[in-house]
Amino acid sequence: MVKLNTEKGTISISGDVFTTLTGAAATKCFGVRGMALRSVSDGLVHLLKREVMGKGVHITYGSDNTISIELHIIVKTGINIPVICKSIIEEVTYMVNRDTGVTVKCVDVYVDSIMTD
Repeated sequence: MVKLNTEKGTISISGDVFTTLTGAAATKCFGVRGMALRSVSDGLVHLLKREVMGKGVHITYGSDNTISIELHIIVKTGINIPVICKSIIEEVTYMVNRDTGVTVKCVDVYVDSIMTD
């Protein structure tokens, strides 16, 4: 949880807000098929449904009220992976900062799988 002090009081932003914003921003980027989750039981990568896409996101909180974001995604076949990852990093950083005012220290994108349409 991040706490922001304002002149009128304190605002607390839960981790669910960050995971929802991050998942939505990432899946809007061209070429992203969805968020990924690696199953502990069978080791396979699973495409997450829109309702639970936050499970493909991990947030780390800094002591200076910043956050670091780790994303696990599945991309479409034929997509330039470095370009799509750069786009995701920029979009996620912008959306989280715009909507919450919290500084994003870094965004790490892990491409866990490639799927056809």
